[in-house]
Amino acid sequence: MNILFIYPNLYAQIGFNYGIAYISAMLKTAGHGVRLLNINEQLDFPLDHNLIRSEIEKFKPGLIAFSVVSNQYQFAEEIAKNIRTYCNAPTLCGGIHATMDPEGVLKSGLFDYVCVGEGEDAVTELAGKLENGGDTDNIANIWTCKNGLIIKNPVRPLKNVTELPAKDYEIFDIQKMIDAKDGWVGLLTSRGCPFRCTYCLNHKIVEIYRTDLKQRNINYIRHHSVDEIISEIDYILSTYKRVKMFIFDDDLFTFNKVYVEEFCEKYSKKYSVPFVCNAHVKVFDDQIAVALKKANCQIVKFGLESGNERVRSQIMHRYMTNANIIDAFVAAERAGLHSSAFVMMGLPSETIEELYDTINLLGAIKPGRFRWAIFFPFINTEAYHITRNMGLIDEDKMKSLTNFTEESCLNVSPQLHKLIKRLSVAFAWYVNAASDLPVAPMYKNLVAEIDKMSENEWDSYKKDIRRIDSDLSKVLRLDGKLHYSIRYNSFTGVRSDWDD
Repeated sequence: MNILFIYPNLYAQIGFNYGIAYISAMLKTAGHGVRLLNINEQLDFPLDHNLIRSEIEKFKPGLIAFSVVSNQYQFAEEIAKNIRTYCNAPTLCGGIHATMDPEGVLKSGLFDYVCVGEGEDAVTELAGKLENGGDTDNIANIWTCKNGLIIKNPVRPLKNVTELPAKDYEIFDIQKMIDAKDGWVGLLTSRGCPFRCTYCLNHKIVEIYRTDLKQRNINYIRHHSVDEIISEIDYILSTYKRVKMFIFDDDLFTFNKVYVEEFCEKYSKKYSVPFVCNAHVKVFDDQIAVALKKANCQIVKFGLESGNERVRSQIMHRYMTNANIIDAFVAAERAGLHSSAFVMMGLPSETIEELYDTINLLGAIKPGRFRWAIFFPFINTEAYHITRNMGLIDEDKMKSLTNFTEESCLNVSPQLHKLIKRLSVAFAWYVNAASDLPVAPMYKNLVAEIDKMSENEWDSYKKDIRRIDSDLSKVLRLDGKLHYSIRYNSFTGVRSDWDD
């Protein structure tokens, strides 16, 4: 049977979908035909219903499977609704959004099945039963409807990832993706995270598996062997061109120190391609930093989210101190690693003063770069319920957002809303102003001017921020003055001593 995957990824960064790649490999091993519609305007596949229909009519799938994150779900619904007008193939919705809100997805009436949790075995079993006319009502991880009632099947035990077939790269246009991302290629060595941050899906998935399996130890954190990852890198470098950087998308690459050291030793002996990885300030030290540097790690990324300890602990359940944060960034910089910080603004109950704590912390630690986002309450996460109980969510706006960098879907005070809107464009300037860099006085003046602008003045001025920032950065670079400029996209500030 033919299975068609549809991955809506519109107006967002180009991403490799690991779930689809693994499920596709499983399906092909079972003898099925698989295709993917990777819907992203940067990959020459915009949201075009005629094009989607043409692909479906040529491929004739027996199952159409969507993989969806919450801010893309509106597009999945639109596509599925249109498909219903000309195709009778059953539809399946999986991915983060389906796992977090399976009832909501089924109640839309646009999907026949929902996959909750990991789907390699579940989707393969579903495809086999659809092909052979078997009963699809009792498949673990698969929810469906019968006679108007939702059938909520429990999940099956989590799979040992070392037993999975190699990811199916062939269904993606990998070379086009590599070129569109300027040579950056994603890799994944593990699944799961030991932390339970309220805004993340990990705690919800753990809860689902523990409840359904009736056991506490569900073996959530699993690693591929180092040799598996080395073989995958060999395949990528021998198959594709212009690979400039690997980025490890693990939630926490540095969690297992023994694993990290083994990987770094083997990687350093074979490859010169630099890489990037995610770390946590409480699972990072000089020993890890030195091992990463020797293996040609160029950037180590830390999630800070907020510079205020109350917001981090009470709202986000991120139990780390500002001293922990400073120590980790010092260790990274001491080893010669370019450090990166992720921060959020507009968190539930966050005050203007607490938001400035984030700006001031970045100004104090001076990371190599930082990326900012606006808090988004992913449905059924703990943060979603916290925010909803506070009465802060604008439901209509939440459903309409396609990214986390331009708008907040929270009903906050006019003053905070104004600050968030201006920070979403000029965050790097505010950090420059809060730092002890020689350029700080100049940026304080720029920020003061922004703060005084009326809404109409700001709406006109913000369109030129990137150009002004670029022109200013060129002058400061010529003068050898360290500063942050807005680079690569509209939500990343990069220290001027980073030369790529």
